[in-house]
Amino acid sequence: MKFQIRKAETRDIEAIHQLVYDLAVYEKSPQEVVTTPQMYLADFEANRFDAFLAVSDENGEILGLALYYKAYSTWKGPYYWLEDFVVKDAYRGAGIGKQLFETMIAFVKSENTFMKWEVLNWNTPAIHFYEKYKAEFLKEWITCRLR
Repeated sequence: MKFQIRKAETRDIEAIHQLVYDLAVYEKSPQEVVTTPQMYLADFEANRFDAFLAVSDENGEILGLALYYKAYSTWKGPYYWLEDFVVKDAYRGAGIGKQLFETMIAFVKSENTFMKWEVLNWNTPAIHFYEKYKAEFLKEWITCRLR
């Protein structure tokens, strides 16, 4: 399969939202998605997030995404948080995730910084994927949330 990696554009918002929803289904939490494409559009236009997309050369279908935003570490300075990283189920194993992740790595290096992300402890395919890149798993940190 031939595809290209490019930055997200306004016209991609609906497809980005759908991919994020599909990821939530995979992660057994679709009920947690409260965002809408309209919210995404407003946030994208306000530069609250950006994304790299894998796009089919054949029909322009968005096959995967790496959605990220700039964050700040009081110890290390600015970095990027990789919020969602997903490839459509039908296209997994075709090198799309590898290309997206390596694009993200190159981008972060070009900015002279680093990136952080989370992975569910039961998502062994993702964990094995990140291990290939020698990702550091920060097991001493616990993710917290307050609503």
